[in-house]
Amino acid sequence: MDEFLNYISITGAFAFAISGALTAMNNKFDPFGVLIIAFATAVGGGTMRDILIEGKPVFWLYEPGYLYFIIAGTIFAIAFRAKLNHMLKPLFFFDTIGLALYTVIGVQVGLEYNLNYINCIILGTLTGAFGGVIRDILVNEVPVIFKKEIYATVSIVGGALYLVLDKLILHHPMIQFIPMVFIIVLRLLIVHYKISLPTLYKKE
Repeated sequence: MDEFLNYISITGAFAFAISGALTAMNNKFDPFGVLIIAFATAVGGGTMRDILIEGKPVFWLYEPGYLYFIIAGTIFAIAFRAKLNHMLKPLFFFDTIGLALYTVIGVQVGLEYNLNYINCIILGTLTGAFGGVIRDILVNEVPVIFKKEIYATVSIVGGALYLVLDKLILHHPMIQFIPMVFIIVLRLLIVHYKISLPTLYKKE
């Protein structure tokens, strides 16, 4: 993974750590619990991705810089919680950033291991969304990916866009930047206009 992608991955870990820490604090966890939720949110998707790929080491075990940024993200969330609460849905904001960054990283890892395009998109979605699933389960909430809100679908579309750009414009930094911005803007629009998938539940 080149240096630019490494920066993307670390920034994603930082954003997801803030997301996890805010969720834990909103559920009245103690400081240790906040750190655990932040850690699980930040590394959950990437860990599952690395476990699924034969011969790939789990990224945070061999790159301690991630741990420092996760701790920094947790401390940031704790220290600035009062100010963050004045923002419009800070949890949603940092979760969206993490989703965008980690989706791109997951797809890129799939490409590096010569996986087919469908599996690359699956890896991107898993990397981007699974940490949030673990976070929500640990705080006893229904994961957002299983609700009507469009979450994983945004990751899938963004991952597909990345593959198209990679096919058309090889070895250019913008092919990572464009899908990340696309995922962030698309999710913001979806939430703003309250677009959701239909449920299969029917009232009797």
